[in-house]
Amino acid sequence: MSNGVNFELNPELDLVLERVVDVSPELIWKAWTEAEHLKKWFVPAPWTISECELDLRLGGMCRTVMRSPEGQEFPNLGCYLEIVPNQKLVFTDALLPGFRPSEKPFFTAMVLLEKVETGTKYTAIAIHRDAEGRKQHEEMGFAEGWGKCLDQLVEYVKTF
Repeated sequence: MSNGVNFELNPELDLVLERVVDVSPELIWKAWTEAEHLKKWFVPAPWTISECELDLRLGGMCRTVMRSPEGQEFPNLGCYLEIVPNQKLVFTDALLPGFRPSEKPFFTAMVLLEKVETGTKYTAIAIHRDAEGRKQHEEMGFAEGWGKCLDQLVEYVKTF
């Protein structure tokens, strides 16, 4: 499942959402890796994704624009670092497409999918450069927001 990169969770720098959900890794993967699907669930409602562009390859573009209920837009641009179909997806805003360094990196995301008897063990990890970034992400509502997005993802993929 890994490309040889050794990652150790650091509770001072990383945030984790882990849950078992009653849908397959393949459906979750599709929701994470196809722009038309990602747009449907990737931010907690009533927020929306107004634009989404995914180039699913190492160094490929991962771009979303989040829109607040008031109409404010928040662009996010990064690239993919690791892609293991139906198992692992790693992307970051620390690097832009083509692995070019970004000006203001915030975090790297790791999504792990493990098939279990009842569906999928879903683990999302937000990896931060420092404790301040972790704290900021936590205060932004990481647990609640990513949890709600996962609920939306599960509900959405059940319509496939």
